[in-house]
Amino acid sequence: QVQLVESGGGLVQPGGSLRLSCTASVSAFSINSMGWYRQAPGQERELVARITSTGSTAYADSVKGRFAISRDNAKNTVYLQMNSLKPEDTAVYYCRLSWGTARLSWGQGTQVTVSA
Repeated sequence: QVQLVESGGGLVQPGGSLRLSCTASVSAFSINSMGWYRQAPGQERELVARITSTGSTAYADSVKGRFAISRDNAKNTVYLQMNSLKPEDTAVYYCRLSWGTARLSWGQGTQVTVSA
């Protein structure tokens, strides 16, 4: 129904930075919120950051001060700037879109590996 294309993952050393991108194939006016979740092996998927259509943001305590979520409505894209990366940030990161009325879509996931 809705396509979410993610990019920007990769291998980085502790203390490094990455920027994840997620582009949605849905009209911007239909978007309620976009967020990033992550899941490490053997762990549950958890919320990392979320941004609403009005620009309100929320972050997991573990990433506050290090990660920043933003959006570009013209490009219909949400970003996750990840700074001061730690090994515990290693996970598959998934973009999630809440749109329309009670609709939810997930991206394919992008691997982020933080290792010396």
